[in-house]
Amino acid sequence: MLRLLQGDVGSGKTIVALTAMAATVEDGSQAAIMAPTEILARQHFATIAPLCEAAGIRAAILTGRDKGTHRREILEGLADGSIQILIGTHALFQGPVDFRDLGLVVIDEQHRFGVHQRLALSGKGPTSDVLVMTATPIPRTLVLTYFGDMDVSKLTGKPAGRQPIRTTATPMERLDDLMERTGKALLEGQKLYWICPLVEESEELPVMSAEDRYNSLASRFGNSVGLVHGRMSSAEKDAAMEAFRTGETRLLVATTVIEVGVDVPDATIMVIEHAERFGLAQLHQLRGRVGRGDKPSSCILLYKAPLGEVARRRIEVMRETDDGFRIAEEDLKLRGEGEVLGTRQSGAPGFNLASAEAHADILEIARDEARMSIATDPDLETPIGQARRLLLYLFGQDQAIRLIRAG
Repeated sequence: MLRLLQGDVGSGKTIVALTAMAATVEDGSQAAIMAPTEILARQHFATIAPLCEAAGIRAAILTGRDKGTHRREILEGLADGSIQILIGTHALFQGPVDFRDLGLVVIDEQHRFGVHQRLALSGKGPTSDVLVMTATPIPRTLVLTYFGDMDVSKLTGKPAGRQPIRTTATPMERLDDLMERTGKALLEGQKLYWICPLVEESEELPVMSAEDRYNSLASRFGNSVGLVHGRMSSAEKDAAMEAFRTGETRLLVATTVIEVGVDVPDATIMVIEHAERFGLAQLHQLRGRVGRGDKPSSCILLYKAPLGEVARRRIEVMRETDDGFRIAEEDLKLRGEGEVLGTRQSGAPGFNLASAEAHADILEIARDEARMSIATDPDLETPIGQARRLLLYLFGQDQAIRLIRAG
């Protein structure tokens, strides 16, 4: 299996992955789920571990923080098969992490991993199935689905009671109004995220940093403001997130470290400062940190005018839709699709004639035709097969012929 599971933010992809991992364990193999951040890996473990324990499955977590005896015990458990499900970060494929029989690899939020990183984990189990999960498929992945290398499953709904997220765009000149609205929300007991693109002030980029914004908000709203960013230690990040989750702080200033997986159901407002500097996938993921409970939520895209053409279109798309596949298609038009046989994940189009975004319906027909050709004429020896072979050579796709022969 090489399958893309696309479900919008908060639609329940993790429970689908757990069901697949449980089926793998039942068959006598092991499963691993790789998350892009330690915060998300530990959140997955907190969700999955009690369910696994109730089902008699042994689950463990492995991150860069785990050292010494604890790490050695986990590695031994993986090698002898007593650990059946492993949850972790990049640490899963770095160094001597050997599974007895890895049957399923789940890659969460795949747009946060490089192509080589994804291959390295699946290489730990050469015959393992691969389930890739994302709320916003990156353009390169979208093109892979056009080629038919990946099967696609969609989770189209959300858990009952979820409210739509209202998205608005506000110029930086109205920051004072936004501050007043923030104060009112805090008095009402609401929880807010405030996202900044940088950790600290930069001479090169004229944008507000998370540390500077934290200082300005803390001077106005006091101890109700927290801060989390990628340069903090794991323990500091965990403490900041826990304070926000429990309500000790109600306004969390952050960088994109909270972009994926962070689940605080009673957070209802997301402010993204300098929204014009974020890509569509990032904006959609950040917006998905709110609207996870049963209360109405809102996302404010704070931008600095004047906007460029691409930035203006991104903000328009965010206001028009919350559909992850639609957002990915728009991202494809704005960024290009990257290399299908290479490792570049965005950039100039890779087709000589077709355009992925304009000819999706024709590409689907071509994919079905290619599948039939491989099934019925794998050596391209029939008259139509020889014509296809000639076309592959003419378009410089000799590599494709070698790949077909290799199965």
